[in-house]
Amino acid sequence: MKNSLINQSFENAKKENRPALLTFTVAGDNTKKKSLEILKSISDYADICEVGFPHNTPIADGGQIQTSAYRAIKNGIKINDVFSIVRNFKRSKKDKPVILMGYYNMVYQYNENKFISQCKKSKVDGLIIVDLPYPENKIFAAKCKKNNINFIQLISPTTSKLRLKKIINDSHDMIYYISMLSTTGGKLKVSAKEIITQYQIIKNHNKSKNVVIGFGITEKTIKSLKKADGLVVGSAICKEITRSIKKRQNTVTNVINLVKRLKNKIK
Repeated sequence: MKNSLINQSFENAKKENRPALLTFTVAGDNTKKKSLEILKSISDYADICEVGFPHNTPIADGGQIQTSAYRAIKNGIKINDVFSIVRNFKRSKKDKPVILMGYYNMVYQYNENKFISQCKKSKVDGLIIVDLPYPENKIFAAKCKKNNINFIQLISPTTSKLRLKKIINDSHDMIYYISMLSTTGGKLKVSAKEIITQYQIIKNHNKSKNVVIGFGITEKTIKSLKKADGLVVGSAICKEITRSIKKRQNTVTNVINLVKRLKNKIK
């Protein structure tokens, strides 16, 4: 998948001497129409857009993302709606990579092969299945690769050296490093310096792989993690959506402004 849109995005960011900015929003938050609008507008500033499947028991997501998912589920969003949001998005933004993020039971219920073929039809570039770890994900990851879909592996601070090596060797164009042991949106419990040190260890295993850092990244912390290939911001965006809804302000405008500010901090 040498010429994947995901790879290209990292290359473009490197040329500009900065990390790639990855945004995360929940599909259907707070309505299908609105989430597509938000996605389209932030994609002008984000290098890669992660889109979450709303899930009622998300094991890795903190309060902010759970609130977003709850709003989407309450509005009746279904798996097929998520695919249609991506398809719609790709009509006008065909060069912007989209990574879908969700949990394996949804894929399983939907049917693995059907799910992958829907991803392909909708022009999904990558998949993060939070609770499908290595080596259990090998067959699924191979199916993804066959269909030119990046299966994105997760690495955490507790991943052993041996396991780290295996995961990196098996990974596609991008690896996701979970910066700390907590759910998303937690306060950074570890110093940025420590995160970057850990990050370097992963990076040194294979310099050609793009490694992004996620969890705990906000306007306050993003600048100190600039050395990474990419940085993922999710909870801060979901929080902004919640705030805008409560204050009856324009969600799209507020979210665009937040993403612009994040982007400016890593230039």
